[in-house]
Amino acid sequence: MARELNNKVVVITGGAVGIGCEIAGRYLQRGAKVTIILDIDEIQGQETARNLCTKYGANRAIFMKCDVTKDLETVSKKIFESFKSVDVLVNNAGILNDQLSRKTININVQALIDWSITFWNHMRKEKNGKGGTILNLASIYGYRVDPYLPVYQASKFAVMGFTKSLGHEYNYRRTGVRVIAICPGFTETKLTTGVKTWDDEYIAEDFSNFVQKQLWQKVDAVGNAAVEAFEKGNSGTAWLIEGGNPIAEV
Repeated sequence: MARELNNKVVVITGGAVGIGCEIAGRYLQRGAKVTIILDIDEIQGQETARNLCTKYGANRAIFMKCDVTKDLETVSKKIFESFKSVDVLVNNAGILNDQLSRKTININVQALIDWSITFWNHMRKEKNGKGGTILNLASIYGYRVDPYLPVYQASKFAVMGFTKSLGHEYNYRRTGVRVIAICPGFTETKLTTGVKTWDDEYIAEDFSNFVQKQLWQKVDAVGNAAVEAFEKGNSGTAWLIEGGNPIAEV
């Protein structure tokens, strides 16, 4: 499977704002044929698609309203009927609220697995697919540990394990579907505003002091990383982007 984005059909979950929106723009900039933006926020999603079309050309971005925990069957069916082949799935949808443990696992883990398997089956060569790439948004919390966000960290450790197993060379050789992950550090997005820890009453101040000392970055750094990881990453690999520094395999 060629590692260039030119003429690729790309699906991005949680693509209306933040990192997802940034990846959509970067992939279009690199020549993607179309980015299909999926998000629960219809107003913002439509605006994002309009803005991308204005910048990159008519019909280069399409918005579909989607709750990744509920709408997989209907939305994926619509996508597969509209496009003969999807080349790239970016699993970007996620939440960061350690007081909502079940919702965190449902969105960050279960939905990501379900969407991955559905598109993996669509792409796999031994089922008449063309091959393709699944890019999962993990996190530095997919392999690092601190005491503040155990639920979120559990969800991202799961993403890393899933990526490395599904993306194993054994699976890639027989299907032609590459599965990779990027692991952003602290990034200035809506997601990282007003973060709820699991024990806010006692640790909120300590967590606030902790995050102020971390290496922060803008979303454009993650967008660039998503391009570079796509172009260079072997299946089953994960790539750190932190503080806007060059990406590094982890």
